[in-house]
Amino acid sequence: MEAKAIAKYVRMSPIKLKPVCDLVRGKDLNEAMTILKFTPGKGAEILEKVVKSAAANAENNFDMNPDKLYVAEVYAHQGPTMKRWRAGAQGRASIIRKRMSHVGVTLKERN
Repeated sequence: MEAKAIAKYVRMSPIKLKPVCDLVRGKDLNEAMTILKFTPGKGAEILEKVVKSAAANAENNFDMNPDKLYVAEVYAHQGPTMKRWRAGAQGRASIIRKRMSHVGVTLKERN
């Protein structure tokens, strides 16, 4: 049995989110929430929200015990990129890429 939660089109680059994902992968739910609470940065806030959602899904939809849950899978994949233009040198235009992510968390019960 597993419970999932996905946040799509998050306005943050996956390069900034992946190190935060590595901090909580394989940890118990309570430990993961504590790590995310005290990790600085916007990426930890986004991931904390998704982990809370997955925990709520596990408890309410699948009747799983929250004390036995652990983070089985967590990822931050590349989403679409918004392209914006800015004036460059000598009359040129330079591109600004505003990247988005799809963040997903899967929780499972320990036996």
